Amino acid sequence: MNGNIPPLTRRGLFGVGAGVAAAVGGVACGTAEENTRPARQLTGIRLRWWGNNSWEIRISAPGGDRTVLIDPWLTRFRTGTYTPAGADPTTPLSVDTALIDHYVDSGELRADHILVTHGHYDHITDVPYLAQRTGATVIGTESHLNLLIALGAPQDQLSVASGGEYIDCGSHRIRVLRSLHSQLGPRARIPFPGTRPAAPPPRPRTIADLVEGGTLAYQIESPGGSVLNLGGSNYIESELTTLRPDVLLLPVGGSNVHDYVPRLLHALGNPPHILPTHWDDFDLPLSRPAKDTGGLAPLRKAVTAASPSSAFVVVDHLQTYPA
Repeated sequence: MNGNIPPLTRRGLFGVGAGVAAAVGGVACGTAEENTRPARQLTGIRLRWWGNNSWEIRISAPGGDRTVLIDPWLTRFRTGTYTPAGADPTTPLSVDTALIDHYVDSGELRADHILVTHGHYDHITDVPYLAQRTGATVIGTESHLNLLIALGAPQDQLSVASGGEYIDCGSHRIRVLRSLHSQLGPRARIPFPGTRPAAPPPRPRTIADLVEGGTLAYQIESPGGSVLNLGGSNYIESELTTLRPDVLLLPVGGSNVHDYVPRLLHALGNPPHILPTHWDDFDLPLSRPAKDTGGLAPLRKAVTAASPSSAFVVVDHLQTYPA
C-alpha cells in the first residue's frame, strides 16, 4: 500500500450511508407533483448494463443500428475496494483481451462511439483495446485522451471535449456536459485527483496512475428516447436544468452532495425512467450476478420520495432495458 495515498474503502468510495438517506427528508426547490411528466414509451433505443458505469446504448437507424458505449470496463480485475483495507493504489492495470475478443468477435459488443466520463481505472482501462477492436471514436477531456494515448489508444480515433459540445451523429445526437466527480469521505475528497494536460504521461502501470482528469456527463438523444449518464455521484445543476431525459442513469452515493437526489430530479423534471448505476461490487466478474455494495436501498428510497411517478428499475449484469 502506498502510504501517501489513503485507501479507498467500500463506504468511502460510494458514500452510501446517511447522506443519501438524509436527502429523502424533502427538497425546498419544489414538489414532485410540480415536475411530474408523462413517460413516453422508449422505441428504437435499448440499454444494456455491463456493470459498474459501463453502458451500451443501441439505437435503431436506417442502414443498421448505431451503438454508443459509456465507460466500458469488462476486465474488472481485483483491487480490494470492498475489503476493510480498501483499494490498493499499487494494484497493477490489466486488460482481459480474450474476454473482450469474445464479445467483439461474437458480434455481441460493438461501438461507434465510446464516451469517457472520467479517467479512473474502472472507467478507461479497457477503452484503448476496445477502440482498436471496434474502430470507435472516443470522446473525453484532454487529460482522458492523454491517459488513453499513454495506454496505447489509436490517436486518430480520439476526439477531445470540454463540455458544451452537441454532436450530430445522424441517427442520434451526443450532448457533452460539464460535470463533477463524487466527493468522498469527511473531507469531500476526490480519489486519485489530478489532470494530465499538454502531453501524454509515461505509460500508467497502477490504478493510482489513472487520475480523474475532469468529469463529463453525456446525454444521448434519439427520436425514440434520450438517456443521461452523470459518470459520478455529483453534477453541475446549471448544466442540467434545460434537459428532460427519458432515462436517467443515476449513480449510488452522493452523501457529500446537498440534496443529491431531490435536487437532481427536480432540475431534470423528474425523469420517468431511473436506472441505478455504479452500484455493484466490481471486483467480481461480469459472469456473476451483480452484488449490491449497499447503495441500492437508500437510492430507491430517495428517488421514491423525490419523484414517486418515476420508475426505479434495477437491471443485472448484461441485461437490457427495455427488456
